[in-house]
Amino acid sequence: MPRPVVYLVYNLLLPLILVIGLPSLLTKGFRRGGLARNFRHRFGIFPNDTVARFRGKKPVWIHAVSVGEIFLALKIVEAIRQAEPERHIVLSTTTTTGYRVAAEKESDTLTVIHNPVDLPFITARVIRLIDPSRLVLVEAEIWPNLIAQLKRRGIPVVLINARLSPRSERRYLTVKSLIAPVFSLLDGVTVPFETDQARWAGLGVPRERLFVTGSVKFDNAGGGTAAEALQRTLSQWLTDTGMPGARRLLIAGSTHDGEEKLIALVADRLRVEIPELALVIVPRHAERGGTIAAQLRGLGFDPVLRVEPDKAESDSKASQAEPSPSRRGRVWIANTTGELRSWFHLAEIVVIGKSFCSEGGQNPVEPILCGKPVIAGPHMENFSDVVGDLLAAEGICQVPGEEALPTALLTLLREPDLGLAMARSGAAAMARHEGAAIRNATFLLAVKAVD
Repeated sequence: MPRPVVYLVYNLLLPLILVIGLPSLLTKGFRRGGLARNFRHRFGIFPNDTVARFRGKKPVWIHAVSVGEIFLALKIVEAIRQAEPERHIVLSTTTTTGYRVAAEKESDTLTVIHNPVDLPFITARVIRLIDPSRLVLVEAEIWPNLIAQLKRRGIPVVLINARLSPRSERRYLTVKSLIAPVFSLLDGVTVPFETDQARWAGLGVPRERLFVTGSVKFDNAGGGTAAEALQRTLSQWLTDTGMPGARRLLIAGSTHDGEEKLIALVADRLRVEIPELALVIVPRHAERGGTIAAQLRGLGFDPVLRVEPDKAESDSKASQAEPSPSRRGRVWIANTTGELRSWFHLAEIVVIGKSFCSEGGQNPVEPILCGKPVIAGPHMENFSDVVGDLLAAEGICQVPGEEALPTALLTLLREPDLGLAMARSGAAAMARHEGAAIRNATFLLAVKAVD
């Protein structure tokens, strides 16, 4: 389909989509806070002091959707600083949780904003204000009007760490005639795996603009003193809330609805043989903490939340000081953002969420790089390439369904050396991704706009 027709269709449909999505945006804004700022930024209206931070500096503009992409983007930010310490960067994000995480890293050379709505008059205003040297889109985030306007100004646009699962590829292919004219505008695309090249080329990205750099997500950034300090804080919280010192910690990471009950019941069964087994649940969406606690309480557990949003701090501490009577004992719920990697360091075994009661899976590599054995369910579609590498190296345990989870956990609990060997094999398989952040930063700083 000709590009002008694609843009006509897009700009006719987008206002309708925005109106339909407005109630949800308002609801989330009220619940999560920052609604006024969100709205101003969405329409390209920034405080004068924000604009002053990047005016005249031709910053690199990086856009990342939510928390996961923000962590990846922050790795790129650090790699850019290594190459060009004085380079200013604007980091935009879609969600309020992503904004909060990014804002913690704001500095003299890093300004954080909410991304503008992709309407032509709004993106044109934001481009004039930021005047970027280039736009860097993280993973699969494509904004047609923003890309087209930057291209008309001769400003390069790159897509980095472009992840495309087979399922996403199939969805894109059904609308290829609409998206290929937009994808063909990209000046460069970096992908984690060789197989990704063919997928993106099939969607309209010229093959000569595709480069394999490894996955930034799987580039081991290391722990550092700050992470070690956080680990001590988390460990102390467990002790303060009644977890015994002689504990064998099972972490259920990035869980989705239904998985918390499943894993809690499995852990309860295993405590008959492994009484020192303790479970910490880290949900993918921290705001679900209260709901998870209610579900587990209904099953006879005694859940404790890391953050009690509806109680005064003193009441929260008092309620958590001693475990309350329950049929099945205590379960710890880490309903916080940005602490998952530190939880992995404290674990003996990690179970990956979104792989049992939902589809797609979550990142299995971080806990492996922390030296921990990982169990995943059957639904790891979004990580099929990396899981394939890990399975070939015997670096992960993937079970065919929830009925196989108890046996897999018990095996690793009985044979800790087996789990450690699995983690080492997984880490060796992921060595190809080391340095991916530096490779991506080098690429994006050098890329030129293609006519």
